Amino acid sequence: MGTALTAAAGVILLLLIVSGFFSGSETALTAVSRGRMHQLEKDGSRSARDVNYLVGDRERVIGAILLGNTFLNILASSFATWVLESQFGERAVAIATVVMTVLILMFAEVLPKTLAIARTDRFALAVAQPMRLIVGVLAPIVGAVQWMVWRVLGLVGIRQEGDELIDSHEEIRGTVNLHHEEGAVGREHRDMITGVLDLRELQIADVMVHRRSMAGLDADLSQQEIFEALIAAQHTRVPVWRGSQDNIIGVLHTAEVVREYALRGGALADLDVLSMMHEPWFVPDTTTLEEQLQAFRAHRSHFALVVDEYGALQGIVTREDILDEILRDIPDEDEAESRGNIRKQKDGSYIVDGTTPIRDLNRELDWNLPDEEATTIAGLVIHEARTIPEAKQRFSFYGYMFEILRRQRNQITAIKITPPSAPATPPQA
Repeated sequence: MGTALTAAAGVILLLLIVSGFFSGSETALTAVSRGRMHQLEKDGSRSARDVNYLVGDRERVIGAILLGNTFLNILASSFATWVLESQFGERAVAIATVVMTVLILMFAEVLPKTLAIARTDRFALAVAQPMRLIVGVLAPIVGAVQWMVWRVLGLVGIRQEGDELIDSHEEIRGTVNLHHEEGAVGREHRDMITGVLDLRELQIADVMVHRRSMAGLDADLSQQEIFEALIAAQHTRVPVWRGSQDNIIGVLHTAEVVREYALRGGALADLDVLSMMHEPWFVPDTTTLEEQLQAFRAHRSHFALVVDEYGALQGIVTREDILDEILRDIPDEDEAESRGNIRKQKDGSYIVDGTTPIRDLNRELDWNLPDEEATTIAGLVIHEARTIPEAKQRFSFYGYMFEILRRQRNQITAIKITPPSAPATPPQA
């Protein structure tokens, strides 16, 4: 009798081990790093190839795992009850239920799942090949079960084609932010990655140089005045207008004008600067940065004039403006190390120019002010206040204190912002 019990215990142990294999495989294949598996497959790993194959059809894999796991757990419990029945009679069912619940919970569920969580990628690679074989064998049964399941779900209005797909960009963004909070990814690296992801969401209007800040030349000036103004602008390309700034007639390349000036020995008498203009390229302000970057490549240019839906000039955008969204602003040799439009105060607050983009502020100070309704920090204050504030007015939005320092006509030019971590006086009534 002792030999029979030992053999029965061995069979039950074997069933629990195989059940644990299914449980651990489910956890590992669900939580495995798809990016790492993709790279390992490119490096020639057959196991990684099998993992990617299984992950690509998770519904069928989960169905096969649940089928095998359920069958083995029921078989082990039934076998234990049959063995104990000859020893304990009617009490065998209760005893088998308690004993098998503990054994299945510990050794067929918790232990393998904990191991799979602790060594996810290694576990997935180890079980990939046998699991692919098992899934193939159980495919007909799993397919029939899936068909019946979807028929039942269809009775309550759920259709298979209604599955929601996870946006890969949001998945990457969430992963990067998570690793940043855990300290594994630095802020600059996070900003670069999220900057690339934002290219399809941001529009030219979010990064362009506004017409108030752009340099321009009046075509009606004399040749001497145009040349001097072009040099004084200190820009690679400068638009030329006639009559009004909205009427752009061409773009001058500073290097070309200076080269021609040098070839003529520094004489302006016979130099027709306007004849060297290039045709202006106009782009709508609603173009996404991703589209505009592709357009720059196709157009073989990196300078464009931005217009709104009515054709009115809004500003200029360059390829460097878009790249700055990825790499952040790279200061020139003569620029100060810190941003001139964001100045930290001793009390922990910041003096910020009203035209400072909210995205620049968030990235520079690691804040999280919303930029959906406004592009600049002044625009955000106006949007939230529902009015154009006067100087010395204070407001509290999103946990930050905003104090208007200067206003010129209808434009807010300077704002004092106190973040939640810094002491702040309450807003005026």
